[in-house]
Amino acid sequence: MTDPRLTDLQLPDEDRELSPYTGWTRAHWERTADRMLTAVQRYATPGRALIHLPGPPSGSGRHSDGLEGYARTFLLAAFRIAGAGGADGTQELADRYAAGLAAGTDPAAADRWPRMSDCNQAKVEAASIALGLHETRPWIWDRLTPAVQGRVVDWLAEMVGAWVPDNNWVWFQAVVESFLRSVGGPWKPSDIEHTIDRTESWYAGGGWYADGAGTAPPRRNFDHYSGWAMHLYPLWYCRISGADAEPGLADRYRSRLRDYLTDLQHLVGADGAPLHQGRSLTYRNAAAAAFWADQVFRAQALEPGLTRRIGSGMLRHFVDRGSLDGNGLLPLGWYGEHLPLRQSYSGPASPYWASKGFAGLLLPADHPVWTAVEQPLPVERGDFVRTLHAPGWVASGTRADGIVRIANHGADHADDRAGAGQHSYDPFYCRWAYSTATGPELGGPGPATDADGAVHPSSPDLDLPGGGPLDSYVALLDAEGRPSHRRPLHRLGADRSVHRARWPQTDTADGPWLSTGSLLRGPWEVRAVRILGEPAPGSRLRIGGWAVAGAEPPTASVQPEAGRARVQAPDGLLGVVVALHGDGLRAGVRASTGRTSFAPHAAVAFLETGPGVRVGSVYVAAVALGRSAEAAGPAPEAAVEGDRVVVRWPDGHSDELVLEGNTETRDIPQE
Repeated sequence: MTDPRLTDLQLPDEDRELSPYTGWTRAHWERTADRMLTAVQRYATPGRALIHLPGPPSGSGRHSDGLEGYARTFLLAAFRIAGAGGADGTQELADRYAAGLAAGTDPAAADRWPRMSDCNQAKVEAASIALGLHETRPWIWDRLTPAVQGRVVDWLAEMVGAWVPDNNWVWFQAVVESFLRSVGGPWKPSDIEHTIDRTESWYAGGGWYADGAGTAPPRRNFDHYSGWAMHLYPLWYCRISGADAEPGLADRYRSRLRDYLTDLQHLVGADGAPLHQGRSLTYRNAAAAAFWADQVFRAQALEPGLTRRIGSGMLRHFVDRGSLDGNGLLPLGWYGEHLPLRQSYSGPASPYWASKGFAGLLLPADHPVWTAVEQPLPVERGDFVRTLHAPGWVASGTRADGIVRIANHGADHADDRAGAGQHSYDPFYCRWAYSTATGPELGGPGPATDADGAVHPSSPDLDLPGGGPLDSYVALLDAEGRPSHRRPLHRLGADRSVHRARWPQTDTADGPWLSTGSLLRGPWEVRAVRILGEPAPGSRLRIGGWAVAGAEPPTASVQPEAGRARVQAPDGLLGVVVALHGDGLRAGVRASTGRTSFAPHAAVAFLETGPGVRVGSVYVAAVALGRSAEAAGPAPEAAVEGDRVVVRWPDGHSDELVLEGNTETRDIPQE
């Protein structure tokens, strides 16, 4: 039943002088945090140690999910309490979470927490608890009785020397042990050394981290975890450790954060939307965590007014679009509930890692991040095309509609270990393009993963009705119409990659290699495909445009023989595909319901050949996404000269792309 007290945030008046882009001030953040924290309390157990939110359980089970409800909302409460200095009614909030600490660590309590030795997910939540305890020491830790302090240390101590997966989890161990060290508890220097060493091995340059092992360089595990985990926790480890932190470590991590944010600011849309790519997207505005870290840890990559414009823009983006439901809760989804977005590890409380995006509340009200006038985003200053070398992306932003798009030739989250990752598909990594205004069509929860990160060959997205995945996609279709996928891809540059066509949903043998490349300008991407081996008889090629979504079905216009199609959502968002080169490319449109996280209805314009594509064939398409007249205007033109694709854009500018001509090159691993 909806609680009428929680349906209206009752936000303060906007301040368009201080915040000309978002209207939001610190008071808006405090009100939103308070409403979120009030909403979850009705689901707390009597001892307040577990918070059982409604929704489908995670793979770790209900008990673990209840701990997650406590830990992730405690992180939000800690930022609110510490930022207010225990005032503004936050001591009552501190007392509630202190009661949960006492019950959760009491082996005799009915709502005791699961032990880390029994539940791996507890290791993740332990880091949020340790971080929150550090930030609220005067209001929570220092007021706990010695007996409760001892039980908390005992519960956290199971992290010391424990096994953790070889990815961002190593920092959960380091953060917990840094807190234990600060209160005289046990810790293990070799755990810290291991964390620092593994992090160095994942550094890809330019401020970017790949999340974990599993692939040989160049790494391909790129997503928001680079910011909300691989930058956030190392600096927090240094903050908790104080003088005990390794010499020069904080400076190293601050320098990398500066480089990272130089890129990341270009991946935020003018409406505040972060790039819709990668796993755990239900954390929503946690994507702002790295920007707040810039100010909290004094990296000073961006001006304070730009930091707040990004942070407030993201939070308002989600609040305005219904991310808080009628009971004031964050459901599993992007805006409202959309369960296909979740991963196997996602439970009802998982979205509350959005708490990381509230880290700016730690900064006092007189800090420049709250007092400086908001500054415009890069996409609000003008059109840009930017190469992000580390993740293998080329980004294009257009001022007219505020949309940012990327072409993806570097990230697929594949795993080189035998049997892992090559026979599955992940729509959050394997598409050719992502944006701040669209999301992929989904078939269900993504590939299931073990705690050690091994991926099971479960790929419901390859079996989507109507012929499998279509949006932002390139595929060979076998004689039965089943689409191939590109995992693992092999990067040749930020704008080019090759991959062997595979059909993990069948027993079909691997197909030929495909060479693909992208050129971006304005709302347009020119996508080129070269077939490097002989396809099976009856094979066809498909090139998909964007999944344009709306509250009502998008309208469509199709010229099949001319190789041109467009779809348009009620809000004006437009997706266009145009055939530029290659025999037999015909246009079509496919509509769907309930498959994207952006809106109930979606449509994708696409191009497809008839059967009989041959080795050496080159196909070139123009794909547009935007709300501007430019997206609806003349398409680019392309000429193919051997390995070269020469593109002439509508404004007269020319670019050139060189496609790989064969697989007998040292740049392409032979399989």
